[in-house]
Amino acid sequence: MKRTLTIGDETHEIEIHRHHGNVFMVWDGEEIPLDLVKVEPTSYSIIMEGHSVGVNVDRVRTMDPDLHGFRTSLYDGAYEFTLQDPHKTLLAAAMARAKLAGGGLMKALMPGKVLKLLVHEGEIVEEGQPVLILEAMKMQNEYTAPMNAKVTRVHVEEGSTLEINSPMLTLMAIESAPTKE
Repeated sequence: MKRTLTIGDETHEIEIHRHHGNVFMVWDGEEIPLDLVKVEPTSYSIIMEGHSVGVNVDRVRTMDPDLHGFRTSLYDGAYEFTLQDPHKTLLAAAMARAKLAGGGLMKALMPGKVLKLLVHEGEIVEEGQPVLILEAMKMQNEYTAPMNAKVTRVHVEEGSTLEINSPMLTLMAIESAPTKE
């Protein structure tokens, strides 16, 4: 599966796959054959383009749960990088665009199943408040309110299967956050 790899300010698309018993890395669209051997649980020997490299890979925590952090030690130093599923990147971008559109009708950004409906009609929600969890491509995607709003209509039920752009909720913007009494 393709992943987005970020090292510092650089972003690359990477995929490692097997074909007829051989291992290949696709780096920004260029396929490179690899000879990859796992030496220890976190250590690998890699021969790439005639060069041999020993690599140690350790997991590191990141602030974002959608990012998988790693620290790699090579002969010339250590590098920290993150990997992210590109579908999550696309979903985040689509949700940001929906937020900029000013709300109204919230639609499914990808096909999936409604796992949990977190609001009901008539409820006042705050910007960023989770309103629905949609399972898509074996991942749980949390939809949040794009603004302070009143839920005027719920178009789905828990367990519903949705197609892309299926209506989920209708929101009506309100001026300020709800007051707590």
